[in-house]
Amino acid sequence: MRRFLPDQFTLILIATVVFASFFPAVGKGASFMMVASNVAISLLFFLHGARLSMDAIVAGVKDVRLHALILACTFLLFPALGLGLRALFPGLLAPSLWLGVLFVCTLSSTVQSSIALTSMARGNIPGAICAATASNLLGTVLTPLLVAVLLNRQGEGHGLADAGRILLQLLLPFAVGSLLRPWIGAWAQRNSRTLAKVDRSSILLAVYTAFSEAVTQGIWHAFPAIDMASMVLVNALLLGSALLITTWGARKLGLSKENEITLVFCGSKKSLASGIPLATVLFGTSQMGVVVLPLMIFHQMQLMVCAVLARRYAERPAEDQAAASSSGRILPAGRQ
Repeated sequence: MRRFLPDQFTLILIATVVFASFFPAVGKGASFMMVASNVAISLLFFLHGARLSMDAIVAGVKDVRLHALILACTFLLFPALGLGLRALFPGLLAPSLWLGVLFVCTLSSTVQSSIALTSMARGNIPGAICAATASNLLGTVLTPLLVAVLLNRQGEGHGLADAGRILLQLLLPFAVGSLLRPWIGAWAQRNSRTLAKVDRSSILLAVYTAFSEAVTQGIWHAFPAIDMASMVLVNALLLGSALLITTWGARKLGLSKENEITLVFCGSKKSLASGIPLATVLFGTSQMGVVVLPLMIFHQMQLMVCAVLARRYAERPAEDQAAASSSGRILPAGRQ
């Protein structure tokens, strides 16, 4: 029965959501948490750059099939699932909430949590970094196009600005860490137990910051309880279908366990950080609150569910350290 009980990290996640519900970050506190979350993201990429060899990075970039599968799940599978659920259960949600669900389906994958959870699960970290970053860069163009096709809406995005932000906040720290690896790489490996906490801390910061925003926007009062329950059900069906299809597909295609983990975590997530700015541009302030409500719930749900999955993946027998090093994976503390 212990396998089905929440582990310590999941309990901490639940406690974080409860804490944010009663004590959300507002005003200057919210601004501080946003800055702290951004710093954690940059630090996460810097440390990954310091710990990953150039050979591992090149190997991650070259895995074209893995990246194509992740992009197909993000920008093709999800819209198909969203349209299918709306066709099967049209009256389950109000039209405005279905609009939000379909908007979720058009978004790019997350970066921070995808990589952090892939690391926790001992997956293909270079592949996750490349795939998640490519998804976000392409999402600045593909998401508005998908919204225009699926929702009959048009809007002007800020693709260059978003691309520049991604390059500065994510790829630049990663490149700096890679350049400094000859001097700090050995130190990073020796202190992997301490540095592994950065992954978990970054997820907790993301959960608290995002849920604080949801609470301050009145997430618990915007709709009756039955509407909220229906929206949770639709999000659960959407996320569960994506997780099942990516897991089944990875095994049918004969992917390695590390690539399966990367496909599952990068191909099943949607980015709140990209979604809210895009929703502001595509829908305007009058509709934005309702449209992003399904995204906020989906964002919390994907973190909670995937955190449990990551711990389950991490419990598989540890492989030989030399094989792990040659494939570019970083084993968590206690499994090296």
